[in-house]
Amino acid sequence: MKENSTARNDYLSWEEYFMAIAKLSAMRSKDPNTQVGACIISNDNRILSIGYNGTPNGFNDEEFPWNRDGDPLETKYLYVVHAERNAILNYRGSRKDLENSRIYVDLFPCNECAKEIIQAGIKEVIYMSDKYAKTKETIAAKKLFDACNVKYRKIDENNKEIVIKM
Repeated sequence: MKENSTARNDYLSWEEYFMAIAKLSAMRSKDPNTQVGACIISNDNRILSIGYNGTPNGFNDEEFPWNRDGDPLETKYLYVVHAERNAILNYRGSRKDLENSRIYVDLFPCNECAKEIIQAGIKEVIYMSDKYAKTKETIAAKKLFDACNVKYRKIDENNKEIVIKM
């Protein structure tokens, strides 16, 4: 290799790249409050699948109750498919390929998504925000990950800021 290489040195690391894809996927969400994206990556840095939080296929999201409060049947919580679950369900290859993969997600997974991540064989969760850290769902998710040897870590936001503006 030449000593005086002119190659760029301000390019995205793999970690920044995959988190940026997760954040870009989140921009597809029609949720007015919380947009979440997920990106599943193989051991050799291949993108296996992506997902974002949204309505199930065939459900008209214009008629979808996006409310956060009120009668549970009139809120989003009983209907929305989380980004992690969508990424797992969107994968069209062999489920064996998901084993030992990692998932990049901009918001720490809930307990329900943690169970699906574990069942899919994903072994590492890389996240940006843990704003619900004190909720029972997040505490349970961490207990599940710890018990099932799924690593989780927060991405170093100081390395480079991952901002996507269109």
